[in-house]
Amino acid sequence: MQKFEHKSTHILGADLGFGKSYMGFMGVTTQKGIKMATITMRQMLEAGAHFGHKTRYWNPKMAPYIFGQRNGIHIINLETTLPLLEEACLFIEKIAADSGTILFVGTKPAVKNEIQNAGKECKMPYVSNRWLGGTLTNNETIAQSIKKLEELENSLKDENIDNVTKKEALTIRRAFEKLNRSLGGIRSMNRLPDAIFIIDVNYEKNAVQEAKVLGIPIIGIVDTNSSPDDIDYIIPSNDDSRGTAKVITSSIIESFLKGKKSIPMLDDTDDDFIEVDGEGNISKDQTKRKKRIFVADKKITKEKVSEDKVETDDGEDGDKIDDTRESENPDISREEEQKNQDINSDQLNDPSNSEPSVEEKTKPGSELPGSSESEDNEDKKDS
Repeated sequence: MQKFEHKSTHILGADLGFGKSYMGFMGVTTQKGIKMATITMRQMLEAGAHFGHKTRYWNPKMAPYIFGQRNGIHIINLETTLPLLEEACLFIEKIAADSGTILFVGTKPAVKNEIQNAGKECKMPYVSNRWLGGTLTNNETIAQSIKKLEELENSLKDENIDNVTKKEALTIRRAFEKLNRSLGGIRSMNRLPDAIFIIDVNYEKNAVQEAKVLGIPIIGIVDTNSSPDDIDYIIPSNDDSRGTAKVITSSIIESFLKGKKSIPMLDDTDDDFIEVDGEGNISKDQTKRKKRIFVADKKITKEKVSEDKVETDDGEDGDKIDDTRESENPDISREEEQKNQDINSDQLNDPSNSEPSVEEKTKPGSELPGSSESEDNEDKKDS
């Protein structure tokens, strides 16, 4: 890494590390043409986001994001940080618009409060004390621990705590506080998150590994001593500063809440299910079905009006003629009656279908089935 010479010190200021030349990049425009509105270069400089770690602890893979070094400390190039931060914010906004979940992770003392605030403001799960092994990969065991936490919380209620001794109540309270420190932030996480936001990916390497195994996108603040290989959305910045963590998390929170507001609200409809096409628009079949129902209603009303007119117009002397009561659709009933008459006449004219009457069966010339056999039997008896 090339050290700063005297001719380049005019770029670096005495207070924050940069001079007027670098301060002029406020309001950076990303590659997509979207101008940063939530965070500025001055805010990043005042928060100390440009200060990296000592040069002897640096990771060579972070070289594209390092501006130089001064007094044995690497200086992060904020010209690359702001566009990458904007890209991460757009990704988070998209997840929020799709009703997704984000897990906030940061257990270092300097950043844990910012992680808690981010989780509470976004109403998302967070881990701010200690990352339990298997939080993502062994979700069943974590679910059992959360169930135990809820049972302990139920035992601490006023109506239940009176049934135990003071020593037992103290034991239950301590067990609850211990579990709540580790699991209190992820009690609402019923499924795997759609993304995970991490402050200091080197310190939270266990969380990075579990998210990588499950294929969960990672948004991480990466310092000069960390590796950016497993991070999907890199934010090169100082990960030890409380001010930097506050500035970046506030931008993340703002993007998430903005995405939440963009979720479309469906209007109340009479149908329980709404048919949509491949592009997500309401299907035309549903509108056609509604139109057909509307036309059918019109036909029914017209028939009722015609029936009322027949009853009122034909009964001049007070005698009403109810021709419509014979059948709701006279054309259909007449056709059915004509068909029935034709069928009956065909059956009567067909001699094969007619059965012999009782008189024909009892005529002297006619023989009933089995009569010849009975006469032969009688002749055998007489002989």
